[in-house]
Amino acid sequence: MSAEQVIVMEDVSFTYEGPPVLEHVNLTVEKGEMLGIIGPNGGGKSTLLKIILGLLRPDEGRVTVLGRSPREGRREIGYVPQSAAFPRDFPISVEEAVLMGRLGRTRFLGGYSRRDREVATEVMEKTEVCILRERRLGELSGGQLQRVLIARALASRPQILILDEPTSHMDLRVEEDIFSLLKSLNARMTIIVVSHDVGFISHYVTRTACLNRSLLCHQNVEISEEAMSKLYGAPVRIIHHDH
Repeated sequence: MSAEQVIVMEDVSFTYEGPPVLEHVNLTVEKGEMLGIIGPNGGGKSTLLKIILGLLRPDEGRVTVLGRSPREGRREIGYVPQSAAFPRDFPISVEEAVLMGRLGRTRFLGGYSRRDREVATEVMEKTEVCILRERRLGELSGGQLQRVLIARALASRPQILILDEPTSHMDLRVEEDIFSLLKSLNARMTIIVVSHDVGFISHYVTRTACLNRSLLCHQNVEISEEAMSKLYGAPVRIIHHDH
């Protein structure tokens, strides 16, 4: 594996004891890349992420993360789930949520260290949520909560950041704010982002992986409406947002 290849998937297939979810997927993610993954619901995007994170083992094929198995390499991955799936009524503050990102990186007994709190403050400043540190999660807007979840992932000091639909159900202005933040973070780490909005993310990502059981990667300029229609199995019109 090249020193610049941080994730390698070779001929990966997976099934949940039924029809194949992934079939012979080959994917290489380069260090410093911002990769977008698009595809229809049920196309295997979440399964692909779970395999990279070491939560699932492929039926066939080989996967490495930073030259190690996914279970070993996932310590270097920060993961941001969909905000809609995050329990908004969990009774903790923004700062407490961000500190959770230090679990596994700090001592098990005696509470968080001074260094943990310094790191939490640093990533809250980077994601512009420091002013919200004492607010409860249930009091936040969707965009604010997403920034908190990104800060929590960054608190582990990852080399790779993976985000699952980070701007679903958000308006265009919030979406632009989140992706501008991700673009700035991409200067220091590799980012993989799952999204349905290819017309929007093409302004930010370096490459797009189209996934519907099998996978095909494009440079952004190569994605056509015909290719998208084949991917989704229905006519698709790509709308490019002005910025």
